[in-house]
Amino acid sequence: MAQIYGYIRVSSTDQNEIRQRIALEQMDIPPANIFMDKMSGKDFHRPQYRAMLSKVRSGDLLCVLSIDRLGRNYEEILAQWRLLTKEKRIDIYVLDMPLLDTRRDKNLLGTFIADLVLQVLSFVAQNERENIRKRQAEGIAAAKLRGVRFGPEPRPLPENFLDILSQWEDGQISMTEAAKRTGMARSTFRVRMDSYRKANP
Repeated sequence: MAQIYGYIRVSSTDQNEIRQRIALEQMDIPPANIFMDKMSGKDFHRPQYRAMLSKVRSGDLLCVLSIDRLGRNYEEILAQWRLLTKEKRIDIYVLDMPLLDTRRDKNLLGTFIADLVLQVLSFVAQNERENIRKRQAEGIAAAKLRGVRFGPEPRPLPENFLDILSQWEDGQISMTEAAKRTGMARSTFRVRMDSYRKANP
């Protein structure tokens, strides 16, 4: 007898899967047949997705709330769609996009429409992911230009730092000795020295 399965994906443990779970439960999917990964959608190397693949059989139905819950990589979504529908011979229903329901219009036109919609939506999902990454990079670059620092605040300079730096600049001690007297590694002493000089030209 054909089974119905559900798949949920959230990007991290901070995201809430309740909306997806409610939508799948309304499809009367048994809880044991709902698989969930809390991972990025960049590829399909996800433990619960792989577990679901091992369970589904020809004639079964897989439900996902939206195409980006299946994945975010355009080419891999298309490859998985072909794997599921052509090799596994299961049906897929994307709940928020009724055109992506392989149970309906199983003629050439229906297949063409579903494939076309899938390709457009998969491209949009990946394009949005790349745009987010680009906006993040641009935002970080702009913040750096404004002097915004990222990462933890550096530890305060040792009280003897300026005195030791002066001794090193005058050639009285080596950099190794200067670093040792300030309790730093040579590389750390050099970085802190460069930062101090930039801040106090």
